Amino acid sequence: MNKNEILTKLSEIFREELDNEDIALTAETTANDVEEWDSLSHIQLIVAVEKAFGIRFTSSEIQSWNNVGEMADSVSSKL
Repeated sequence: MNKNEILTKLSEIFREELDNEDIALTAETTANDVEEWDSLSHIQLIVAVEKAFGIRFTSSEIQSWNNVGEMADSVSSKL
């Protein structure tokens, strides 16, 4: 799965978890760019991403992400 495919799947997960069909993620998207993406929904998103891809993140990985692109890189490294 390449990075664009991962971003597409992440966008689907974000739309479903945040109940917003207008979300269009890019590698540069941050929590500040998505109104519904707060600290509580961040936990829900991580759980949904882990479940969708069948992977687990460490807390240090999660804390190191500055944008969706870095999240996608972590997903890619585990596939």
